[in-house]
Amino acid sequence: MRVAHEPQQLPAVHEAWLPREHSLHRPRHGGRQLTALISAIVFFTTPALLWVFGARPAEIENRHLASFPSIGDGWAFFTSLPGWATDQLTFRSAAIDAADWISRTFFGETPPRDQAGTTETGPLPGSPPPTQTQGTDDQPTTSGPLDQAGYRQVIEGRDGWLYFGYDAEAKCSPVRMLSDTLERMNRLRTIIEASGRTFVWVVAPDKSTMVPENLPSSYPGRECHRAAEAPTWQQIDAAGAVDLRPALTQEARRVNRPVYPSNDTHWTDEGSLVMTRAVAEAVQPGITATWQSKQVGTYTVAADLPPLLGKKADKTNVLYDLRPDGIVDRAGQTIADIETPSYRFASPMSSTVNEKTLFYGDSFTKASSRYLAAGFANLTMLAYFTPKTSRDQAIGMFANSDVIVLETVERSVSSGQLPFLTDEFLTALQAQLQASPR
Repeated sequence: MRVAHEPQQLPAVHEAWLPREHSLHRPRHGGRQLTALISAIVFFTTPALLWVFGARPAEIENRHLASFPSIGDGWAFFTSLPGWATDQLTFRSAAIDAADWISRTFFGETPPRDQAGTTETGPLPGSPPPTQTQGTDDQPTTSGPLDQAGYRQVIEGRDGWLYFGYDAEAKCSPVRMLSDTLERMNRLRTIIEASGRTFVWVVAPDKSTMVPENLPSSYPGRECHRAAEAPTWQQIDAAGAVDLRPALTQEARRVNRPVYPSNDTHWTDEGSLVMTRAVAEAVQPGITATWQSKQVGTYTVAADLPPLLGKKADKTNVLYDLRPDGIVDRAGQTIADIETPSYRFASPMSSTVNEKTLFYGDSFTKASSRYLAAGFANLTMLAYFTPKTSRDQAIGMFANSDVIVLETVERSVSSGQLPFLTDEFLTALQAQLQASPR
């Protein structure tokens, strides 16, 4: 007779309560588990305790601090806690500085950091994200974090100069060929001019183009970056863009210094004035003959490149007035946000552009807004990279303007990262402008 065996029953108690010699015994908390538990408690409660005693964290990067996650987020509540706790550590800036010093001192390079992009740009509005090599005795090490493609996000040059690494990547690894970009730009020009409107395209040169002497002797993409610069500008000029390089060079000679700060990717106020004058002349030749500007002070703001290295630093620029008639100062305040349409109106003057003008641009437009508002009496400024304004809203701004000024930074043209050059945008724009000609 075959005897049926009863299935083995599992113990009725938790395995942690079984005798140690039992084969199923598992300790509730091993030594490493306990250490991890204590560390987690300290990590997540320290920010709250510091907050109670008055310590407040500071924003040290190009973004807002992470907010406390919501219970309604479900499991994401737990996965979001580490980011919140990290941002709330009041000593985070000192820790980053210490890590940077250790890495530079003992390993000769900056510590690796997360390269998940922001963007001229992103960390730098209007610019897509972005370039390693050792320097010689007279050429500093090219450092700064690497992005996923192997380029530096920040290129460190001579005498503390910093450059945005995407200047190189844009020319070496474009998302759209330059010939295609310029063909689409010509299509855009034809659409706008065929509707009876005035079109001006102005290109803000990269800092690496205007101040190349402080670049290091070696960095990822250096060869193709430098080799592509002259052909790129030849094609941009042939496409009818306003080329600011000669005027910027002349202005740098006049003030006896570069018109780009050493630690920021945007130009100084001298560059903003150069662009304002050049575009006004392109719209209405001779209109700037009476324009006068003089220095009225200086101002200091945060520089945009050090945060990409986990640091903080300021830049100081010279502030100017702008008197189109040579008498009345019409310079306004620099606009903090052009991700939604920003309007500036002033009484018309014979020495200002008085037609309804749209400046469709990036962070160089925003940096120049104080002076643009002085030279253009009926002005709308809008960023082309923003998700806050829909395609149809942007096209409505085109249709509501007599003059459309398109401002793009060189690296965006080189890379082809221009969202208004898609077939969908151009087709919709053509239909709207044909329906409302000037």
